[in-house]
Amino acid sequence: MFRGANSINLDAKGRIAIPARYRDRLSEICTGHMVVTKNPYELDTPNLLLFPLHNWEDFEKQVRSLPNSRPAYRLFKRVTIGSAKEVDMDANGRLLIPAELREFAGLGKSIMLVGQAETFQIWDEASWKAQEEDDLAALADEDFDHGQLPDLAF
Repeated sequence: MFRGANSINLDAKGRIAIPARYRDRLSEICTGHMVVTKNPYELDTPNLLLFPLHNWEDFEKQVRSLPNSRPAYRLFKRVTIGSAKEVDMDANGRLLIPAELREFAGLGKSIMLVGQAETFQIWDEASWKAQEEDDLAALADEDFDHGQLPDLAF
């Protein structure tokens, strides 16, 4: 399970160092084989999705099953599968983020690796901070539908 937002650096070669707390789990579940792609759910605030390979394969199977007769599904396939790149964690726990994906997400030197349970999001740090502020404001909005959120049981 991958949780939390982690501030990390993108080196001059376009690599990120996966935080040590995730490395053993990633080595165990996917031997460091991962897939990075554009996040089609938030194209107005470009960021990337990073999947352990087996999670990507499950996701890709679902995407491939969408009927090509629907333009929105073709677009979704084009964005996700069409931009997907396999990446491997090296012996030092680093991943090379392909240049075209770094450019798409506007990644600078400071980035955020955000755990999303079974996957990660990769954001430029300034974009992440702005998005986080927007997200918190939306959650505080009285018109936000809180009815489907889980109850806290203490």
